[in-house]
Formats: sequence, C-alpha cells, structure tokens
Amino acid sequence: MKKKLLVAAVLGAMGTAASVFPVLAHAAEDKAMAAKPNAASAKASLKIEYQKFTLPNGLDVIFHIDRSDPVVAVNLTAHVGSAREKAGRTGFAHLFEHLLFLESENLGKGGLDKMTARIGGSGANGSTSQDRTNYLQTVPKDALEKMIWAEADKLGWFINTVTDQVLAKEKQVVKNEKRQSVDNNPYGHTSYVIDKAMYPADHPYNWQVIGSLEDLQNATVDDVKEFFRRWYVPNNVTLVLAGDFDPVQAKKWVEKYFGEIKRGEEIPSLPKRAGFVKETVKFYHEDNFARVPALTMAWPAVEQLHPDSYALEVLAEYLSRGKKAPFNQVLVEDKKLTSNVSIGSQNSELAGQFMLSVRAFDGKSLDDVAVAVNEAFAKFEKEGISEKDLNRIKAGQETQFYNSLSSVLGKSSQLAEYNYLNGNPAYIEQDIKNVLAVTPADVMRVYQKYIKDKNFVATSFVPKGKLNLALTGSTKAEVVEEKIVQGAEDAVDPNINATYTKTPSKIDRSKEPAYGAAADVKVPAVWESKLANGMRVYGIENKEVPLMQFEIVVGGGLLLEDINKVGVSNLMARLMTKGTAKKTPQELEEAMQQLGASINVSARTEDVRISVNTLARNYQATLALVEEMLLQPRWDEKEFALMKQSVLSQIRQQEANPNAVAGAQFSKLMYGQNNIRSRNQLGTAETINAISLDDLKAYYSKNMAASVARMHVVGAVPKAEVTASLQRLAKQWQAGKVVLPAPAAAPSVIGGKVYFYDIPDAKQSVLRIGYPALAVTDKDYYPASVMNYILGGGGFASRLTQELREGKGYTYGINSGFSGSKSAGAFTIGSGVRSNVTLESTQLVKKILQDFATTYTKDDLATTQSFMIKSNARAFETAGAKLGMLDNISEYGWKPNYVKDREQIVKTMTVEKIKSLAQTYFDPSRMVWLVVGDAKTQLPRMKELGFGEPILLNAETK
Repeated sequence: MKKKLLVAAVLGAMGTAASVFPVLAHAAEDKAMAAKPNAASAKASLKIEYQKFTLPNGLDVIFHIDRSDPVVAVNLTAHVGSAREKAGRTGFAHLFEHLLFLESENLGKGGLDKMTARIGGSGANGSTSQDRTNYLQTVPKDALEKMIWAEADKLGWFINTVTDQVLAKEKQVVKNEKRQSVDNNPYGHTSYVIDKAMYPADHPYNWQVIGSLEDLQNATVDDVKEFFRRWYVPNNVTLVLAGDFDPVQAKKWVEKYFGEIKRGEEIPSLPKRAGFVKETVKFYHEDNFARVPALTMAWPAVEQLHPDSYALEVLAEYLSRGKKAPFNQVLVEDKKLTSNVSIGSQNSELAGQFMLSVRAFDGKSLDDVAVAVNEAFAKFEKEGISEKDLNRIKAGQETQFYNSLSSVLGKSSQLAEYNYLNGNPAYIEQDIKNVLAVTPADVMRVYQKYIKDKNFVATSFVPKGKLNLALTGSTKAEVVEEKIVQGAEDAVDPNINATYTKTPSKIDRSKEPAYGAAADVKVPAVWESKLANGMRVYGIENKEVPLMQFEIVVGGGLLLEDINKVGVSNLMARLMTKGTAKKTPQELEEAMQQLGASINVSARTEDVRISVNTLARNYQATLALVEEMLLQPRWDEKEFALMKQSVLSQIRQQEANPNAVAGAQFSKLMYGQNNIRSRNQLGTAETINAISLDDLKAYYSKNMAASVARMHVVGAVPKAEVTASLQRLAKQWQAGKVVLPAPAAAPSVIGGKVYFYDIPDAKQSVLRIGYPALAVTDKDYYPASVMNYILGGGGFASRLTQELREGKGYTYGINSGFSGSKSAGAFTIGSGVRSNVTLESTQLVKKILQDFATTYTKDDLATTQSFMIKSNARAFETAGAKLGMLDNISEYGWKPNYVKDREQIVKTMTVEKIKSLAQTYFDPSRMVWLVVGDAKTQLPRMKELGFGEPILLNAETK
C-alpha cells in the first residue's frame, strides 16, 4: 500500500540492495514509492513547473524541465494494479509488469532491458501497487528519442510476442519473487492475513499485489491478452518526461510514436470503499522463520487524499516516533517489551489502514504487549498532542520535500501519481497545505473516529512451537505454504520465437532511433581543506536545492575492536544519538527535529560514520549539534541497557533469516574464525552480554580521534562558510594517536568445496559463491569490474541473469561483483533460487564461469563500453552520488576526475584482456560454494556439483 503523500517517491527505489544479490527490476508493490513529501514552512518552494497535454487517443503527457544534469527520467504509469484483477487471476498486474520488459515487436528479444545496457540507463525498472503499475528509468539525454520509441512499442506493439513458453518462464520468476519476499521471509504472510480479514472477498484489496502461486500458475496467454487489451490503452496511461530536453522536439516524438495507438474502451473509476471489520478478530501463525513473536493490529481507515488522512499521518507519527512518543514510553522504556513500535497510516486509492506492529523481545507474551498497547493509547487520550509537538512533527517536512526534488525520477513519479489520482499533477501544493493545516483537535478527532473502541484485525506471528506467546483467543490463520517437490515445474524454453502477423504502423518502427547530441558530462568541482587537528575536508557546492548533506568518517570501526568482545563500536555509535552531556535523549531528539535535521551514527567494518541531512539555512545549528554529540557523549546507563536489549533481539532475529545467515556464514568462510572481518558487526549474544559501558567509553577515548577522520560536504553552502564553521571543532576535537590496521591481503581459503547451512523447510536456497580476491587499490580491480559487467554486474545484460532468470526461471535476482577497500575483499556471486533447483542452479553458475573466457565476444565488450561510458551522464545527479565521489577521493587519494581515468580504462579494454582476467579471477575451483536452505531435500544432491561431499555447517543442531 502507498501512503497518501507522494512527492518523495522513488528516491531509493532504484538503489542496489544491501545484500549481495539485488532485487532486480520488475518488483511487486514498492513501499519506497510511498514515501511522504514534506514541507513545513512558507519558505518552501512548493511549485514544480510542468506542461501537460493529452493526445487525441487519451494519453496524458507531462513535461518537466530540469537542466541540472544531462539526463531525463522517463515514467510510463498505467492506472491498473491488483485492484483491477479478477478473483482467481490475482497477481496479473504484477505479472504484466514483468512481461512488458521482455520483448516487443520492434525492440526484439530482451526488450527494454537489453537496450538499457547499451544506452547507459539506470536500469529499466518498475513497480506494481494495488492501484497502478509504472515503468521508469533515467537515461542520458541523448537517448531520449530511443526511450520514447521503446515505451510506445511496449504499449502498442507488444502483446503478440507473449507465447506460452515466455509466460511459463516468467511465472517462475514471479513465483521466485514471492518466495523471496514473502514465503522465505520472517513475518512475510502478515499482510495476506490482515487483508483477507479487513476486506470482503469481492473487495479489490482482498488479495495481495503479488497474487497467489496457484493463480499465477493457472494464468493463460488468453488471460494475459485480455488483461492487456482492457487496461494497457492510451486513455489509461500517463507519460512523464522530467529532465534536460527540448520540449518542442519531445512533443513531436511523443506524437510520432504514440499518436497512432488506438484509444481503448472508457474506464470508469472504481468507487472508494473502506475496509470493514464486523467484530475484532485475532489470528495466529507459527512462522518458520520467526525467532521473536510479532503482534500486528490494523484498523480500517481512509483512502489517499481523504481530508482525514493528514491527521491520521500525524497521529501515527506522534504515537510511535521518538522518545516522547506514548508507545515508546510505555512499551520500550517502561515495560521493556520491545525496542521499537511501528505505526503507520497506509492509504491507497480506494481504502486505507491504520497499522501498528510490534516485534517483541524473545519469550515475551503478546498478551502483555496488547495490555501495554491499551495503556499507551490511554496515555495519549489523557495527554493529547500539543501545538509544540505538532509543529515538531511538521518541522522535518521541508527537508524531506527538497530531498524529493533532488532526483528527476522522484519528480516524474510525483507528477504521474497525482495525475492518475485526480488529474492534477500540481496537487502537491494543496496536499502540503492540507498537511500544514492539521490541528491538535484534528489528531484527537481522527483517533476517536477510527481507532478508539473500534474493531480491528490482530495477528500473532510466533516462532514454531511457541503458540503460548500468541494473543489469547486467536484462531489459526489460513496461510498457504508451498511444499518442496523435486521436478514440480516443467522445463521452459523462452527462446522459441512467436509466430504472428506484425501489428501495422504508419511509420517504420523496425529501426531504433539514432542518438541525439552527446551529453556533456561535467565532473563536479571539488574543494579541499585540512583542519588544524588533522581532519581532512572535501566539498562540492551544489545549489540545486537548499539542502546540506555531510558526513564525518572516523577510521576504525570493527577493525579496532577486541575480537573476543565484538559489538562495542556498534553500540557506541548507536548510543551517541541518545543524548549528550548537556541534553537528555529527548532534548537532543527534539533539537534535531526543530531544525528539520537527521543525524545518524553508524559503525561499519572499517569506520564509524556520522551522516547528516539538513536545510542549508540550518547548517551551522545542525553542525553545533553534531559537535556536541561527537565531543560530549552522554553515556546514559538507561539508554545503554535498552540498546543492548535491542541488539540482542536483532541478533536473535537474524538467526533464521536466510539472507542474514548466508551473509554471516560466507564471511566466516572468507576470512576464518580468527580474523575479525569474519565477525558479525552486531556481535553475538555472549559478547553483547559481556560488554559494559566502560568498554564503550574506552573505545571512544582511544579511537575516536580527528587524526583518522575525514569529512565530506555537499550542498548549498560555499567553501568559505563551511571551513569557517569548522574552526571550533578543529580546536576542541583532539588529533589523538590512533594506529589503523595496515591493509590486508586476501586470506587463503580452500576452494572447490560446498558448504550447506540448514534452515528446515526453506522455500528458497540462498547461494553465496566466491573467494577472497582484490583490493580497490589493486591495478586489476577496476578492469576486473569492467569484465564482471557481462558476468553478473550488468543486471539484465549479464549472463547470470539471462541464463538463470530469463532462460530458466530459477531465480528472481542474481548478481556478482568484486568488493574491497584498501584491503582485499571478496568476489561474490549471490542469489536466492527455487529450492528444488538448488543443484541445477549451481551447476549452471559453474558452467557459466568455466565458459566465460572462451565465449566472451566483441559484442559483449561493445555493450560494456557503451553502458559504462554513457552512464556517467547520471553519475553525479544526486547528493548521495556526490558524497560517494568525495568518499573515494578522500579514502584512496584519487583525483577528482577519476571517473575520466576510468573511462580511458574502459575505452582501451580489449577482448583479449577480458579473457586473460577471466582466466585469472573466474576459476570455479578456487571458490567456496555456500548454500543456505532445506538440507533434508537439497543437501544430498549437492555432491553432484563435483566438489566432493558437502559440509553441513550447523551439523551440531541435528
């Protein structure tokens, strides 16, 4: 579901996943698309200039000009999501999202995904919600005509290419996505249980966006064609172009390529229809992947843009966010039942929910949690919300609003979303006025109207064998869980060409349009400075939006910890945000919020980072808070105890999460038990229990020194002001004598072995394949990364994706890559595959690696060169990208134009050089092969991979 305010959409939607394998394009409902835009003062510029016109066939077209970078976001949004599906054919809208990337009559096999690899696009992507499906990417501006041609081909020249084989394969991909995001994920079935109880069987929100495995399997080509012809028509679609382009020429292209597509039948609006809970209902589910009990409570609420939705948003945030929040005070601090309570008002086009979620600490009864929930509500009823608190909640909204404008993709999504909701792309202006008009009386009114004494749906998801922790009076939830059956799916061959009569056109669409004038890529100007205490400062002045983003990076992190007491740096970093010597945790939090600032501190393997986002006009006040946090920690005993309990719960939850298990076990295999790099940054239950506040103080006093610090600054404040503002910090923060570990070479591992970690009844097997390889500073590192583009670094251009996902339907996503710093990191291939093809997947990966050097072609090199050079047009679009650039410069001593040096490496690469690198770095017999999955069905088969008997890592638990 999407929250009601939309301007901040998509900022992170195209980012790489945190784990080694990505969520590839074509995702089901994307909650990141629901991020809420914000503006809290009259100083915010709420207007986004745009042009809108409608073609005779009904296609709405919106242009927004932004010349800050030589790129254009192209967003095609169809007003069709799962709410338009038929019972028994659920998941169609999302299945369709996948199909539209595969092929069309004139793009040919590989469709838009294949073209993206050549033109340097951000990776063609899409998402499906209950209400809409969108297709979007950012491309260099010289490829704009190509994109308009391609999007028109999908809309008007696509459906004939869908064959039984193509459909059969894509069903497997979508089912793998469901296994990855729902079936193999802790608490993954929660929304399914709630929505079935919240909405009657004939309500369009009764089923999940991703659908059911059974419905997906039953889909036929005729079903697909019927769906396409009903919903994928110009009069149900919005096309948005946002970026650096000529609107006069772009309009001609749109008319040329889209104009002759026929209008479809008129599509009536669906009526608003709230959910209904006749009486409070409670369900329980024993979750195979849960390690702590979770309570979720949901009340029927209102749809997007409803007048009451704004106050419900404020209510949700006030109840749960921050030290002063009633739920934090009762459940976290007083009762110590959990480390966090999540409350949100989730609003979609037709209906909404007010949802509360608590993952309790291990062994805590959810009955006790429910009692505490009632106490927290009672506390709110008694105290209400003050004007000051209301303003505090609104204070950060201007910052978030400007963040949403830092990406042309974000702007395009906002314009499209408001257009399909009410036909007015500029509704953001009224939407924000509605947010700012909320009063304390409004917040209490919506609480009384929708929450107090109202019926709700409650779910208790508890670990296997822990039914005693579920809410009293709960009945068993009807959750369909897939059985692992060997050979259950038929083999598919999506390469079979469809035979059909081509759809006629008034123009020759068979030829891809030529590139426009080459984009002029300008490397941002970088300034440098060094403070008296030794801290190096690197900056980029950027006036596109009135924001400042900066980070202070202190070398050390996990590497400076005692290997027998891991977890100290993580606890210290988290505790630094919980008050200062002068401010209580609540006072510090409120000081940040009043500035509209976010300040986060995190510990990583090689450093501790303070990351800041604030309005440019509040930069100096925000910096003063950072100085106070850095130089005058509070060392609060109560917060330390809460933090330890929170980390222990997090460690416990990781134990049955297949992806977390795979990451932890792979690190151990890469580095060995005696290398601190093999350890979980969080620590273990034993080490956390042994850590004292004195340990944190000792780490801080010994290692948090300016001499090993560097600072990166991006935003609308000039160098002179930044350097002047840092003089106080230069005087107060001492240099210190910290010795960082010397860069480490790759440790030796015994390759050619299969390791298996058993998670009984896992619906997917998580694969991690690799070995310790290269440091970023190694001369082969970037050339090897260029080579890896075609293996697994290029998304849909890569062989791993083409063969395991597109060719076989074994996986939803797979990738490969080299990691590293000044020390050597691992080369890793990562994926989640259908359990019953675990062996077949690893055999195919092995073959791809073995054959890579001999099968690499000139066309592969041309695709790689085109993408890596052209994609530089969007290399510096966002503040995050600029911060990453400064990080590389400060850490490795690279020149500011290092991207141009890399271009030369790409341009001079040869097929022979790639083959030589592949023979050196892609040897499967050097690699460790790790499988995390269901041992009883998959372990015995893995000896057929040819690397001997697999080694069961958690044999002691059998």
